[in-house]
Amino acid sequence: MKKFVAGAILLAASSSAFAEAPGGPNCGWGNMLFQGQSGIVPHFLASTTNGTSGNATFGMTSGTNGCSTSGKLTYGGKAMVSAMLDELTADVAVGEGDTLTAVAVAYGVAAEDRAAFAAMANQNFEVLFPSESVTADEVIASLEALMKADADLAKYVS
Repeated sequence: MKKFVAGAILLAASSSAFAEAPGGPNCGWGNMLFQGQSGIVPHFLASTTNGTSGNATFGMTSGTNGCSTSGKLTYGGKAMVSAMLDELTADVAVGEGDTLTAVAVAYGVAAEDRAAFAAMANQNFEVLFPSESVTADEVIASLEALMKADADLAKYVS
């Protein structure tokens, strides 16, 4: 019984946090489908809808699905990087991809600077991912340090 209660609490906490994470509180088809509803079931369904179809990532890169990336990366953005760390690693390794674009958009990198952002990340793969046990916070700290050192990308980090 204790495991069930602990699992339900973790599920409720993670579901609501994921539903309000990257791209804003209205981001993704799940949030659009269950708009106005509260409770664990709608939050869980919104989260799984967003998580299974990749529409939140598409929404952030295209500016659709109720997603907005006008703000700077916040804790929610760090949660996004943490949730998609494997995909980000793969994208940085090849220097392109939806996850890398989504992170660039989350930082407010203008479309004309995203190729430079992707190239900078790709050229510094070993700095961003020095080991398999690197955390999202460490990746974000390294990414922001690299951006600050880049003449064209420094304007996107404070």
